[in-house]
Amino acid sequence: MARHKRSIPELYAAARSGERRALGRLLTLVERGGAGADQISELAHPDAGRAHIVGITGAPGAGKSTLVGQLVTDLVAAGRNPAVLAVDPSSPLTGGAILGDRIRMDDAAEPGSGKATAFVRSMATRGHSGGLALAVPLAVRVFDAVGYDPVIIETVGVGQVEVDVVGAADTAVVVMTPGTGDAVQANKAGLLEVADLFVVNKADRPGANDVRRDLDLMLDLSHMTGQESETGYRPPIIMASALHGDGSGDVWDAVEAHLTHLDEADLRAVRRRHRIRTEVRARLEQAMAAAAETAMNSERGSQWLDQAERTEIAPTHATNQLLDVLLSDPEEH
Repeated sequence: MARHKRSIPELYAAARSGERRALGRLLTLVERGGAGADQISELAHPDAGRAHIVGITGAPGAGKSTLVGQLVTDLVAAGRNPAVLAVDPSSPLTGGAILGDRIRMDDAAEPGSGKATAFVRSMATRGHSGGLALAVPLAVRVFDAVGYDPVIIETVGVGQVEVDVVGAADTAVVVMTPGTGDAVQANKAGLLEVADLFVVNKADRPGANDVRRDLDLMLDLSHMTGQESETGYRPPIIMASALHGDGSGDVWDAVEAHLTHLDEADLRAVRRRHRIRTEVRARLEQAMAAAAETAMNSERGSQWLDQAERTEIAPTHATNQLLDVLLSDPEEH
């Protein structure tokens, strides 16, 4: 007898009741994008909004996965139900997105009878409809809606993609290591502007105190000094050695302290409004890009493009003609 293929509402209900397989299926649909992902968003939105979203980033090799694995183990031991979304915007096999320390995290993610568990998901957005800007916030919303808290997003590297991801979290954690010039790299990438907490990992190595000094100096020289005077908050710098299990408790204490600061300063709602606005903008940009492609391939669009290619009209003229089509009322055509 053919097995019943569950609908998205059925999968969502099952995930809300604790079925991990159903949650995994929902996340796969989120990665694919399209109408299925939109339906999941509509279902999850009313139930989300309670979880603490923590973004963790840093250069490859900084020990982020080891640190996250230790944090997850500690949180599960404390009776929490954390979820981890490990994001690699280019490939599922680089930067530790699946291998290595992910295995350690999976140890804490094994479901037990009545015990708190974690859910760990790796997401490579290359080739998926929607990409990083759409898949990540929706995956986080799904985790939140089905009851995971906190939700930890781990990203690879310190580029603009990573800045965007951690900058949208409630608490942004930047992990650095001695001897790699991470502090300077993070400053160039703009991470100092979005970081709420710095972790100097592998603090037992020579040069760790130099990294801390550099960070202190950069914070003194950056606009963060002005932010500190306005809100009373300055990003702390935590020394840790995640491989040996040292400092993870201090890291999470600092994460919780930052959340308390957000609540006391009425800033958590501000960050969440920013997160929603950013997602709406990304979805609008994707929709407009698809509409623009359709307009360019239309009969009139092709004519304008041909005229531009033959230098009969300027590219700006062709663009403005296409823009008029995109922004006009469809009933007028």
